[in-house]
Amino acid sequence: EHIGSTSVAGLAAKPTVDILAGIYRLSDAPRLVARMEKLGYGYVPKFEDVLPERRYFRLGDAQAASDLFHVHMVEVGTPFWERHLLFRDFLRGHGEAAREYEALKRELAERHGSDTSAYTDGKTAFIGKVEDEARVERAKGARFRPAAAGAPPDP
Repeated sequence: EHIGSTSVAGLAAKPTVDILAGIYRLSDAPRLVARMEKLGYGYVPKFEDVLPERRYFRLGDAQAASDLFHVHMVEVGTPFWERHLLFRDFLRGHGEAAREYEALKRELAERHGSDTSAYTDGKTAFIGKVEDEARVERAKGARFRPAAAGAPPDP
């Protein structure tokens, strides 16, 4: 699944594509790590103490300032999987929320510069609020129609 800011049409984003790669069991990850490495992805285990439910990979261009692709390998159906898709789909279907998120990201980038931890921490409350709103809509049976990856969000 294409997730992250580049998955929401019109949303400002770094030129990094985030991919949510679903696996059946996290115990399958060790043999998949070797396969990802053969494809050129670097395995980054250092974050597993913080996010033990995810295996993280990066693929970059030595000439570029940032990675081109981040792959988050997780079990399908887990809270990590569901949260990321719920957030993406909500932003795709709610243009106002997407614009608020973009404004927040720009402000945090300006305020924190290259301090990625502070930038990420600054987004946490907004993301949680959006996830809660999306869960409420889903529970009420409201069906927001997420726009396709290439379509702009609803006004």
